[in-house]
Amino acid sequence: MQLLIQAIKSQISVSEKDITIIENLFHKKSFRKGEHLLSAGEVCRYIIFIESGLVRYYLNNEETEQTHYFNQEGEFVCDYVSFLPQSPSNVNIQALEDTLVYRISADGIQQFYREVSNGERFGRVAIEQVFVNVMTQVISLYTDKPDNRYLKFLANYSGLAHRIPQYYIASYVGVKPPSLSRIRKRLASGR
Repeated sequence: MQLLIQAIKSQISVSEKDITIIENLFHKKSFRKGEHLLSAGEVCRYIIFIESGLVRYYLNNEETEQTHYFNQEGEFVCDYVSFLPQSPSNVNIQALEDTLVYRISADGIQQFYREVSNGERFGRVAIEQVFVNVMTQVISLYTDKPDNRYLKFLANYSGLAHRIPQYYIASYVGVKPPSLSRIRKRLASGR
């Protein structure tokens, strides 16, 4: 819970009363490696904070999985496109490791906004960060070559490359695993 409190404190100031409210609104849950925090077709009912572990976001597209995002310790996880209107999700969110989270429901986040000092500001800042990340990703898909997408992956997820299977990294970059191997060899040789 301390990592969650620190993440919130990094965005807004919180009092002891606010911390008590936060501790009552967020609930601990564990997911085993391979388990889904959210499956396509379900409604995203929680905003999730990762205490420990790693997850990936992916879409099923014509019998292939397209990985488009990763989250790790100290980060929030949510399919806001499903969560905000409470409609079915197109996204799958899967634990890549045993993952311990704290999660808050849709009703709980509304209570957080009302009762925590600067709670609404926290929500606005969080959504702004999500928007920037999504737009950066979309632009990259349309403008970057696979080599550049791989370099951006390394820059954005520098500490995760050894924790993520190569076929998920290849999917994120938008290539097949053999192509990723060629990209890695080419970049390592400086060509």
